Amino acid sequence: MLGDHMYQRIRDLREDRDLTQAEMAQILYCSQQVYSNYELGQRDIPTKVLISLAKYHQTTTDYLLGLTNYRGIPKEYTEKSE
Repeated sequence: MLGDHMYQRIRDLREDRDLTQAEMAQILYCSQQVYSNYELGQRDIPTKVLISLAKYHQTTTDYLLGLTNYRGIPKEYTEKSE
């Protein structure tokens, strides 16, 4: 299921950076309990928080949502237009 991928991915990304839930919560300006609920799928992740997670982890919301398995940011998103 799509949602299951999202919760596992945000946990994996946090653990890849060796961050605790409390540290990630501080970055997102929420409590550790709220962030824990995000990872457990017990609370919907607001769009603003989802975008913040993607930016912090240098990935896309599509990756977080499980819509793609490509973790990086596509080149066309990072190129500056003149």
